[in-house]
Amino acid sequence: MNMMTANMMAARHDFGESEETLDLNELCIQHPSATYFVRASDDSMVDAGIHCDDVLVVDRSITARNSDIVIASVDHSFTVKKLELSPQLRLLPMNQGNSDFKPRHIEDDTAFEVFGVVTYVIHATR
Repeated sequence: MNMMTANMMAARHDFGESEETLDLNELCIQHPSATYFVRASDDSMVDAGIHCDDVLVVDRSITARNSDIVIASVDHSFTVKKLELSPQLRLLPMNQGNSDFKPRHIEDDTAFEVFGVVTYVIHATR
């Protein structure tokens, strides 16, 4: 993929000359042995730019911080949500238009583990 603005790409016909190219592996994967890909299976995160069937790049080596989008296991079920660390630990859906998706409060007796931080989203446009 060549590095150029969207306007340049629309106007240019020859992409193979001396343009610097982008490698998606270099761009999206900081820690290859700790990175994996998952596919979003619902629209609970559309306000974060994550739609059903998007591919998420997840890095297990990054320590999750407040407001990160994470892949987590809650009571042995996987989910992708926004992590809130305070005032209380909870996972937040990012879909204001759908009341079916509710915040998940993580209690002391909840089986909970963060499996990685979402670092990139690959979203098809057609």
